Amino acid sequence: MSDEAQPGHVRIRLDLSYDGTDFHGWAKQAGGRRTVQGEIEDALRTVTRSKETYELTVAGRTDAGVHARGQVAHVDLPEPVWAEHREKLLKRLAGRLSKDVRVWSLAEAPPGFNARFSAVWRRYAYRVTDNPGGVDPLLRNHVLWHDWPLDVDAMNEAARALLGEHDFAAYCKKREGATTIRTLQELSLVRGVDGVITATVRADAFCHNMVRSLIGALLFTGDGHRGPEWPGKVLAAGVRDSAVHVVRPHGLTLEEVGYPADELLAARNKEARNRRSLPSAGCC
Repeated sequence: MSDEAQPGHVRIRLDLSYDGTDFHGWAKQAGGRRTVQGEIEDALRTVTRSKETYELTVAGRTDAGVHARGQVAHVDLPEPVWAEHREKLLKRLAGRLSKDVRVWSLAEAPPGFNARFSAVWRRYAYRVTDNPGGVDPLLRNHVLWHDWPLDVDAMNEAARALLGEHDFAAYCKKREGATTIRTLQELSLVRGVDGVITATVRADAFCHNMVRSLIGALLFTGDGHRGPEWPGKVLAAGVRDSAVHVVRPHGLTLEEVGYPADELLAARNKEARNRRSLPSAGCC
């Protein structure tokens, strides 16, 4: 996964959004399942009249049912293809893509840009309501219904213990050879005038199921099943707790991806590829 396009190619940044309801996640899968990556790559091949499939690299792979408002990807196109189609490519993609996925901008990326490794943070929102009557039918694919009253202040108190750099093994689905050390930069919850509670979750990166597990722990605190200190104790224990539920994906939306200034891209790419470890604790 190079930080530069191969000779004769140009790297293009795509900003896009999608409703994840009918997708089996971002990444292409065997068996013909519908995915965001597969749909965009097929459309790109069709509108450029290419025999080759140009593979996308994304800032953050989303699971089945998860939405995105501010997703970022890049693709390396042959220079002649970009030169021929650049003026009309965005509109042609709009005409080819299904209505639940949109590409909003296409632009030549600065040198060293990598949609995945250049990112310095990803910001997600998780939306939930505790309205006794359930979820507004117009929001049912984007808001979780929790059938216990939620104390937002208790949830925010619990969230503060999770901020910073930690090993989030207790909140991640373990993947062989992958670190679970992450820096959680923001975790806060606000109840809107409509009663919908929006949790903002921002980190340098996320491991698998991390956001949905964190929200599951906070909901268990908010409804009084556990005290505000409990999510922090789970984190410190470093192992999965059966009481931490991975909440359903439809309440989750990738809202925005942050990148450094162009001159810092190369350094960020190198840093992101380094396997992290926490400082060793003293014996006493």
